[in-house]
Amino acid sequence: MNLAARLLSGPRADLEPAGHERVVLRSPTATLTAAALAARAAGVAGAIAAAVEPDARVAILADNDEHFVVAYLGILSAGRVAVPLNPQSPDSDLARKLDAVGASLLVTGPGRDGVAVPVPVTPIEALETLDAAPITPVARETDDLAVLLFTSGTAGMPKAAMLTHGCLAANLDQVQSTPGLALRADDIGLAVLPFFHVFGLNVVLGLALASGGCIVCVPHFDPAATLATIRDERVTVVAGVPAMYRAWLDLAVAPADAFAGVRLAVSGAAAIGRETLAEMQQRFGVEVHEGYGLTEASPIVTTSAVDAAVRPGSIGPPLPGVEIRLVDRDGDDALDGDPGEIWVRGANVFAGYWQDPETSERVLAGGWLHTGDIAVADHDGWLTLVDRSKDLIIVSGFNVYPGEVETALVEHESVVDAAVIGESDPRSGEKVVAFVVAAPGASPTPTILTAHLRRRLARYKIPQRFEVVDELPHTFAGKVLRRELREAARPAAVQKPA
Repeated sequence: MNLAARLLSGPRADLEPAGHERVVLRSPTATLTAAALAARAAGVAGAIAAAVEPDARVAILADNDEHFVVAYLGILSAGRVAVPLNPQSPDSDLARKLDAVGASLLVTGPGRDGVAVPVPVTPIEALETLDAAPITPVARETDDLAVLLFTSGTAGMPKAAMLTHGCLAANLDQVQSTPGLALRADDIGLAVLPFFHVFGLNVVLGLALASGGCIVCVPHFDPAATLATIRDERVTVVAGVPAMYRAWLDLAVAPADAFAGVRLAVSGAAAIGRETLAEMQQRFGVEVHEGYGLTEASPIVTTSAVDAAVRPGSIGPPLPGVEIRLVDRDGDDALDGDPGEIWVRGANVFAGYWQDPETSERVLAGGWLHTGDIAVADHDGWLTLVDRSKDLIIVSGFNVYPGEVETALVEHESVVDAAVIGESDPRSGEKVVAFVVAAPGASPTPTILTAHLRRRLARYKIPQRFEVVDELPHTFAGKVLRRELREAARPAAVQKPA
């Protein structure tokens, strides 16, 4: 079972009107029908098969456009392993990642052929002009490796997650079995989430192709231009991250009908604020659904896009075919209403980390994916994220989840962003430290913030130090890189609340 065959097939041909050429991709430089995409992918597959050995790792460095899609499908079709990389990364970072996975070849989109890395580099356009016999997707087993994706590294250095043909296809099936989330053949999806991230790769690109729909590729996110694209291209499905929705809302001028044709809008990769959800409904008339996933689950685990009223702050129940346990620190199932680490089991779970059997065994212990994320469950199985277990702060034996403190901080009018970490303390074991970004013209002093938090949190959860910073380090998806804050924290910057 080759994933590329699944993605290139779309709906059955007998469901298409006679003489109709189904368009599956539109970008600023190309419009491709299903037949044209399949032909170009077959040509690249032939060139790749002639260039590198079976199961070789072939990296892709390209923006969200037809070049990336053709390369991705061509690599999978040839039975090689695709390694999507961030086209904005410096050459030194690319070199480290190429070395980490033992890549045999780097294929590049327009404008990136000058990259300096210690592996052969070939423009994707050049692959398409080689005199190689086109090949259709070769047979692959469910457990065969399809993609290596580097994780975001929010809790440590990035690792290459091994995603098989089977686990990626399984998540497509799980989504398509969820009535509120499933895509249709007449859907037009916005493809602005980067394809080097699993959200963009399997949720946006994979689902659109597998359902027979069309994607509109947007190489770079610009709030105003992307809103115009949604309206003008009659987009029906928008997948985004919280920072995207916030950027649209921050536009002083925006077409009120931008989302008029959108039937499904989803947000993932990081928690989205209730205020953002309410403002999207009020300003653009669109209801944004939250979900939860991670690279290691291919990626979607839960969604609020089900046949029930949206519950702001909840990530919903698990998808069909996905099992979840919430487990406490002793390894027992958490009691109702108590936080527990999310464990996941299903055909969508990854095969482990590339050449890291020790970490893989720990993360997949007992047949469950140990996510490191903390959640609580309602009586009917809807989950609400609390935080990452690796970010847990223990103050005098009491658990403090940074996300809870951060949520309380941004409720104050003087704070637009916040991040919380723990620091070693000789008396309490750890103490809470907060980094805040001030609203324009505001001055959030420790005294003001402490008074605000005392009305919302237990005393041991209140930060013992506040630092006002210009901005916080985030991944592209909006996740705070607390690791960078820990490394940058300086005792000299101490401020004590009154």
